[in-house]
Amino acid sequence: MFKLKLPTDPRWANIAEGNIGEILTDHAWCEQKAATNAIGLITMLPEYPEIVTELLAIAQEELDHFNQVHEIIKKRGFTFGRARKDDYVNELAKFIIQGSREDLIVDKMLFAAMIEARSCERFKVLTENIKDEELKVFYKELMISEANHYTTFIGFARQLGDPEKVNKRWEEWLEYEAGIIKSYGNKETIHG
Repeated sequence: MFKLKLPTDPRWANIAEGNIGEILTDHAWCEQKAATNAIGLITMLPEYPEIVTELLAIAQEELDHFNQVHEIIKKRGFTFGRARKDDYVNELAKFIIQGSREDLIVDKMLFAAMIEARSCERFKVLTENIKDEELKVFYKELMISEANHYTTFIGFARQLGDPEKVNKRWEEWLEYEAGIIKSYGNKETIHG
């Protein structure tokens, strides 16, 4: 899926299901951060009204996901915890090129695409491996949404940069992410 170099071990779903309140809180905050990231990209691209419109829709959808997860937390009687630091995302951010404006924007799109790709892959693992039927359905729906976001961000990168260079850079992102993700998959967090 998405050419990710290292798939998530399905046993991660058992860790997640073992503390579903924690995974839901972490997931909610991931959705909030995704919305914030989309808004940040909007501030970088005011001269591209079509992209701004799509990013605004993504931000709204991510906030809707945040709300959906928050509602599940409340319905199940869990406590909604504080925002967590996402070490995986912070490590990915170190790979963003700080070169020209175009390089930076393209890399920020690829950064967003990578997070969406891994999140989608994790949601697929949850869908296929947890026993909770309600959450299976929920994560399957989100998996489709995340796949659409991934495709949108990759498309924006190719639109804003040279498609051939973008494809080469995406391969570099995939290699870099594979080096990072091998240290994760043992905590009850979406990327952990």
